Amino acid sequence: MIDTNIFQDKTAVYYTLGCKLNFSETSTIARILQEAGVRTARRGEKADICVVNTCSVTEVADKKCRQAIHKLVKQHPGAFVLVTGCYAQLKPGTVADIEGVDVVLGAEQKKDLLHYLGDLHKKERGEAHTSALKDIRSFVPSCSRGDRTRFFLKVQDGCDYFCSYCTIPFARGRSRNGSIASLVEQARQAVAEGGKEIVLTGVNIGDFGRSTGETFLDLVRALDEVEGVERYRISSIEPNLLTDEIIDFVASSRRFMPHFHIPLQSGCDEVLKLMRRRYDTDLFASKVRRIKSEMPDAFIGVDVIVGTRGETEEYFERSHDFLQGLDVTQLHVFSYSERPGTQALKIDYVVPPQEKHRRSQRLLELSDGKLHAFYALHVGQTMPVLLERPKPGMPMHGFTPNYIRVEVPHDDALDNRVVNVRLGDFNAEGTALQGEILI
Repeated sequence: MIDTNIFQDKTAVYYTLGCKLNFSETSTIARILQEAGVRTARRGEKADICVVNTCSVTEVADKKCRQAIHKLVKQHPGAFVLVTGCYAQLKPGTVADIEGVDVVLGAEQKKDLLHYLGDLHKKERGEAHTSALKDIRSFVPSCSRGDRTRFFLKVQDGCDYFCSYCTIPFARGRSRNGSIASLVEQARQAVAEGGKEIVLTGVNIGDFGRSTGETFLDLVRALDEVEGVERYRISSIEPNLLTDEIIDFVASSRRFMPHFHIPLQSGCDEVLKLMRRRYDTDLFASKVRRIKSEMPDAFIGVDVIVGTRGETEEYFERSHDFLQGLDVTQLHVFSYSERPGTQALKIDYVVPPQEKHRRSQRLLELSDGKLHAFYALHVGQTMPVLLERPKPGMPMHGFTPNYIRVEVPHDDALDNRVVNVRLGDFNAEGTALQGEILI
């Protein structure tokens, strides 16, 4: 039994790095501590517990994790420091050796964090508790509220793909998921808490059903029936798992928005083979065409990695040309980062850092042009916008169903409300369309 009296009136701070899934899981950790009696520390208050949820998608991410830990240890002297997340799972010894760290928890252990906090006394040296990849089996439910209007519902965890450049399967384990019944119940709870929009998150959400014998299509159909949810968005789905049936369902859905995020990673088939991706450019292009034929105004975001091992100048140019001709809205561009233990390290050709930067800038310029053109097509239209309370001194903003960012004059009464807005010209920064609310 855990003596929760230890936690009464204690305070905690939380620091999250990485993806939306991490933010969702940090929310679950905070709820576990809150139920034990721990409250979130106020701004400027010294905390008794520091929780850091880490990322390890790149070498830069690892560095940011270490910097965050050092900063929290300095800001909260004497606090009990717990570190979890992908970096903690992959490099537990390294993290445990950081000055001030008390406990490091792997992917399987974080759900039981109260057992590892003990009496909250500082340790002479950090303790690491992790499991081998084959023993990471638990699915920990999580549905967190974002900063403003939307909830993030974790539907799946882990990945079975083992792409040559990626360490995520080693950090998060094999693909697994919650049941549709449990996820529908969490969506209903989000509605009870005032949620209007829910984003489905996971590592490889199109692979949903590995542990329950269900399918992602079954899931979205069930969620679409939950009363009170006005909008769902699918965070990211592999092109080979984005079936025509899913696309057709979103096109006809009452609540799923015409907004897709599809990882491409390279527009060159030779590089896709080196990456061990499970599709080619023909398949990817066919998915884009299908979406646009069913939903001409759909927003399509695409992940691309530049400078991977083996990406010659010729291969990059092929990728650039493919993307240029693709009817997508925005590119999310990442520079390749070498990860220890990955198969990509066996590929001979290495792209110099300055060349990675040059390629990244070219794709970012291409992306800016595509996004600007997409926004410009919608100037003058009237669309429903879910508005969010802004930061102090900022205009109110929100998003259309197809994810166009819109700014309107500030009115607190409109926070978390869907209103019809006539879309005007770009704002001064070119980052949003100015809108006129129609009463």
